[in-house]
Amino acid sequence: MDWTPHQGEAPFGRHAPLPLGDLPGTRYPSAAVEALDKRFTARQGNAAIQRIATGFRWAEGPVYFADGGYLLWSDIPNNRIMRWLEDDGHISVFRAHSHHSNGNTRDRQGRLVTCEHDSRRVTRTEPDGRITVLMDSYHGKPLNAPNDIVVASDGAVWFTDPGYGIDGPYEGHSADAELPRHVYRLNPATGQATVVADDFVRPNGLAFSPDETLLYVVDSGITHGGPAHIRVFDVKDGRLHDGRIFAEDFAPGFTDGLRTDGEGNVWCSMGWADPAEDGVRCYAPDGTLIGKVHLPETCANLCFGGRKGHRLFMAASTSIYALYVNTVGAPRL
Repeated sequence: MDWTPHQGEAPFGRHAPLPLGDLPGTRYPSAAVEALDKRFTARQGNAAIQRIATGFRWAEGPVYFADGGYLLWSDIPNNRIMRWLEDDGHISVFRAHSHHSNGNTRDRQGRLVTCEHDSRRVTRTEPDGRITVLMDSYHGKPLNAPNDIVVASDGAVWFTDPGYGIDGPYEGHSADAELPRHVYRLNPATGQATVVADDFVRPNGLAFSPDETLLYVVDSGITHGGPAHIRVFDVKDGRLHDGRIFAEDFAPGFTDGLRTDGEGNVWCSMGWADPAEDGVRCYAPDGTLIGKVHLPETCANLCFGGRKGHRLFMAASTSIYALYVNTVGAPRL
């Protein structure tokens, strides 16, 4: 059965304490996983949304390490990166004093690559734990506050720099932006960085299509009088072409982070307005909204993971949620 909440309805009871494990009221098939189109074949009928970790101030930037069987994510205001072990659910601090890290990903050698708000830089964690600074300035000026990040198959690091981390002390510190709010492509081998998009109000989450011919980029500029949409670009020779609107039905809320699955569907976070819309949306490659995953908290970001790559991990406000789906994320690292 499909469940469609009424406008403003909180599907899980906002005043009830939420335990770890399956969300209250779970019954197969889960009414909180809503199919809007027959193309939403990712819905797994006998799987429930689980709350696997809680107690954070603002969870962001999830990334799964299949070789280690663990999930990392940023708890930005608490200035730390957390770790959850899939085998036994153990939660620990992976890195304290993380410079108010936000977005995380893996490079093609399996190393952690991170956007740091407070230090205004992009870093890589080496196998021995050393931190390598990949980029902290452009044309002699400090970056604003790098936000989200992906690594292409050629090793190039693509990231957004909207500057939320210098808007105030909660997720970084107060400072003036000295650069426009760009999307960058960095070649770590040469250190050469280029601006690949310069017309966003607040560029945020980004993700490649499975074949890397498309790049999806969120503009969460609604926070500063701009748009709330996802744009898509053709990618050729390390450059972006023919930018156009992919999805724009988010206001008055907005999306923040996104990932693609192996079929090219786009999964994005959702929140900040109608509580009935809190969670994750799934769009077909043609931009049609085909499914929703409803959560009891505003969702910031997500990733695919698990041993088989078919578990959706969702960083949502104070908690991390997980759901087995009938698809795998792209790419699997």
